[in-house]
Amino acid sequence: MAHCHHLSRGWLVTDARLAGHGVAAARRLPPFSVILVRSDTLPPRDRRHLILQLRRVGRARFSIVMVAGVSPAYARHLGVDGVHLRDRSARRAAQARRLGLVTSAPVHDEREARAVARARIDQALVSPLFATRSHLGAPSLSRRQFVRLALLTRARAVALGGMTPARHRLLVRRDASRHINPQWAAIDAWEAMASRPRG
Repeated sequence: MAHCHHLSRGWLVTDARLAGHGVAAARRLPPFSVILVRSDTLPPRDRRHLILQLRRVGRARFSIVMVAGVSPAYARHLGVDGVHLRDRSARRAAQARRLGLVTSAPVHDEREARAVARARIDQALVSPLFATRSHLGAPSLSRRQFVRLALLTRARAVALGGMTPARHRLLVRRDASRHINPQWAAIDAWEAMASRPRG
């Protein structure tokens, strides 16, 4: 089973707008990335097939595979490495820990950040930092707001929302962000990189 210290690179968040719900992009990920399987619009059987397919890709890329919208017990049954807990439940987070799963949760505001801290969740996807198609019209967080929320979670921060490798590098070069050493997650950025010819 994977451990949190392996979460050293970017996160691919799967989505219906990605080719094959992210399978092509996952095959181009750097080693030790994270694949977060969202793709909630798929029928249950198709979604299970996608999860198992991405699990195989993840193993080949030495990457961690996490699933959103399922129970920790079902995530363990599927043989993935972690579970994305949208309800930030301390009970579900504790169950995931007992099962040896990495946990993550979304954070958009102070209330959600404190809930993540109470539940002792491992990774907090703090968003949105920039304009994003996933949340059209949503106000973006300032860098200062991002750092404050990240610190409140007491979790490993993951920057989400319009992120790219260049934006991530800029973020971690800033003094305040350097102290929390955030990771980054994206949908569209990985799709763009996957579509480039291999050099």
